[in-house]
Amino acid sequence: MTVSLTIVCATDGDATRALSGQSPCLTALRGAGSATPASPPYALAVRGPSARCAHTAAALGLEATPEPALRDFDYGAWDGYSMADVAAKDPYRYSVWFTDPDAAPHGGESIRQLCRRTGNWLSGLPPHPGRAVAVTESSVLRAALVHALSAPVRAFWHFDLPPLSAVTLTRRDGHWRVHPGCVILGRSGRWLVPPEAPPGPRVPELVRAAHSGM
Repeated sequence: MTVSLTIVCATDGDATRALSGQSPCLTALRGAGSATPASPPYALAVRGPSARCAHTAAALGLEATPEPALRDFDYGAWDGYSMADVAAKDPYRYSVWFTDPDAAPHGGESIRQLCRRTGNWLSGLPPHPGRAVAVTESSVLRAALVHALSAPVRAFWHFDLPPLSAVTLTRRDGHWRVHPGCVILGRSGRWLVPPEAPPGPRVPELVRAAHSGM
């Protein structure tokens, strides 16, 4: 039995407005989704504990359970400040945080700690007869990709994940496969995930591809 988990990146701002057509991803795929407006069953539906994840899940029509392990970074002393403010106030420590995955200059959580926390949660997922879905912060989705690709933690910042982007992670025989996709709305307004992708390259090939672009 496999694990098939679709992770959706929570949207900034008004999730309902974004889902009504402001997302380029949704606009591009709305036509494809409208042909088969059916919502797949989920064996598991979880979300990060933040209000942003809660609002995004509600706008998608998901009854998702808060999962503490999928929480955003602990930003420590930087909590409540924008990254622009932090960069302007303390450019040195800001640069260290982006270049050293073990650094936590804000007194909170390092990138490696976030990746380890997310990877432990993924590794603990039991096989399900159906699909699973999670709505998370972009940081958690980045950490999940680092784990699934067995990529170096430094690759964390190399993933460009706009709001409402979606990635399906499938674990078979101990190997993860990564299927990038988008959130699709059918004509009925119900949520669709990308179709099951055919077997693709195993993790070593994906890692080599990721490394070649760094």
